[in-house]
Amino acid sequence: MSGVIDIKVPDIGDFKDVPVIEVFVKPGDKVKAEDPLVALESDKATMEVPSPRDGVVKSVVVKVGDKVSEGAVIVQFEGAGAEQVETRPVVSAPPSPVSAPAGVAEVRVPDIGDFKDVPVIEIFVKPGDSVKAEDPLIALESDKATMEVPAPLAGTVREIKVKTGDKVSEGSVILVLATSDAAAAAGSPSPAPTSPVPAAAPAAQAGAVDEKAFALAYAGPAVRKLARELGVDLGKVNGSGNHGRILREDLEAFAKGGAAPAKPQAAAASGGGVGGIDLLPWPKVDFAKFGPVERKELGRIKKISAANLHRNWVVIPHVTTHDEADITDLEQFRVKMNKELEKSGVKLSLLPFMVKAAVATLKKFPEFNASLDGDTLVYKNYWHIGFAADTPNGLMVPVIRDADKKSVPDIAKEMNDLAKLAREGKIKPDQMQGGTFSISSLGGIGGIYFTPIINAPEVAIMGVCKGYWKQHSADGKTWTSRLTLPLSLSWDHRVIDGAAAARFNVYFANVLADLRRVLF
Repeated sequence: MSGVIDIKVPDIGDFKDVPVIEVFVKPGDKVKAEDPLVALESDKATMEVPSPRDGVVKSVVVKVGDKVSEGAVIVQFEGAGAEQVETRPVVSAPPSPVSAPAGVAEVRVPDIGDFKDVPVIEIFVKPGDSVKAEDPLIALESDKATMEVPAPLAGTVREIKVKTGDKVSEGSVILVLATSDAAAAAGSPSPAPTSPVPAAAPAAQAGAVDEKAFALAYAGPAVRKLARELGVDLGKVNGSGNHGRILREDLEAFAKGGAAPAKPQAAAASGGGVGGIDLLPWPKVDFAKFGPVERKELGRIKKISAANLHRNWVVIPHVTTHDEADITDLEQFRVKMNKELEKSGVKLSLLPFMVKAAVATLKKFPEFNASLDGDTLVYKNYWHIGFAADTPNGLMVPVIRDADKKSVPDIAKEMNDLAKLAREGKIKPDQMQGGTFSISSLGGIGGIYFTPIINAPEVAIMGVCKGYWKQHSADGKTWTSRLTLPLSLSWDHRVIDGAAAARFNVYFANVLADLRRVLF
C-alpha cells in the first residue's frame, strides 16, 4: 500500500503464535529507533519488539491477546512509499553459553544482567538424563524474577556442578553435557531414556483451559510448555515448590489424576506454610454467579512484585513501630528553598529531606543498614536509599546510590529522573538494586499509619503518610499547632529488637525536626 511502512515481527527463533502482552504505541505517536512497540511473551522469554527507525504510527495492527509469528505485521508507519521493515527483538533470556572440546560441553550461566550470586532453587536433570536443546536444566531465583536456564544443545548429562541452594553468576559452570559426538567416539550405547511424562488423564483434559488462571499460575516456562502439550489447566494445579511454585512433578501428578506431591520441609520453612502447617489452597470461586464481573490480567511487573512481597511477608518476622515527627520548621524551610531554586527547575518535596534523615539515622544505628547472610549479619559501609515509586505497571523501588554524598537538591533531581524512567518502563535493573534501606511515602495521597513490607534483603523500611496539623503542649498549659508527620517503621525482628526500633524512630523524627543534626 502506497504511503505505508509495515513493521513486522522479526526472526524470533522457532516460536510461533506468540501472544502480544502489551502494546506501547497508538496511532499518531511519534517514535524513535529502538523505542518499544509491542511486548511478546513466549513460554521461554518475554520479548520487546523495538522500532527499527524513526516514524509516526499510522495504525496498530495487533492488540493485546493476539498471537503473532515471524513476519506478521504489528504496526504501520506513515511513509512516502511502500516498504516492509523487520525489526529485531530484545529478549529477556538468551541461550546458555557453552565451552567444550568436541563431544563435551560445559554449560554455563548465560548473561542474566547485573544479577550476581543468584540462588539455584531447582535442578531439573540428573546424570544420565538425555536432554534436547531448550530443555530446562536449572531454575534461578533473584530478588526480581525467577529464571530457567535452558540446554543450549542436545546431549546426555554427564555431571552436575551445582546443587540446590548454591549461588551462581554469569559464566558459572552448572553441568557437563556429553554430546552425540562424544557418545559415538566412546562407543557407548545410548543412555536409557528418562521416564516419559504420562498422558493427561481425561479428567485433567476435560473442559477448556482458563487462560486467565493459566497466565497467573506460578510456574516456569518449561512447566507452562509441558502443561500446554498435556492440555492441563495450570490454574487447577497446586504447587509444592517454594511459595507454591508449580513444579514438573506437580504437573505429572495432576496429569495422572492424583494430588500434587507433599511439600518438602524446606519449602514450609521458607514460606510455604506457617509453623510447619501447610497453607490451604486458594479458594476457587465463580464470582459471576453473584453478579456482573470484569476480569483483567495482572501486569508482568505486578506478578513479579506479588511473588516478592509474598515471600518477604511470610519469611521475615515483621514488626511495625509508629511515631510522629514535628516538621513545622522543615516545611517552612522547604517552601523557602523552593523559591530560591525556582530558576534551576528543581522542586523539593519532603522525600529528599527524609533520605538525608535516613542516612544520618542509619549511621547512628548501623544494624538497620545491614543484611542477614545465613547466621551472619553483614554491615554495609555505604548508604543506598530506595524509594517506592507508583507506576502504571505497578510498584517499583528505584535506588539513590551514595545518598550520604549528595545534596538535597541533587537527590531531588535524581528522584525525579528515576521516577520518570520507572513510569515510562525504561528503568534499568541496576537502578533498582543495591539498596540498604527503603522509604515508602504516601504523603501526596493521605492516610495516617500503615505497615510497609520490608524489601529483602534489607532489614527495615520507613513508611510515611500525609502530614497533618496537631495541637502540642510542652507543659500541658500552653498549646500550639504543629505540622506532624506520621512515621511507620517496619523491621525484621530476627535482627532488630523493639527498643532499638523505638530509638531509631525517635532519632529519625528529631533529625526531621532539626536538620542541623545531620552535621553531627
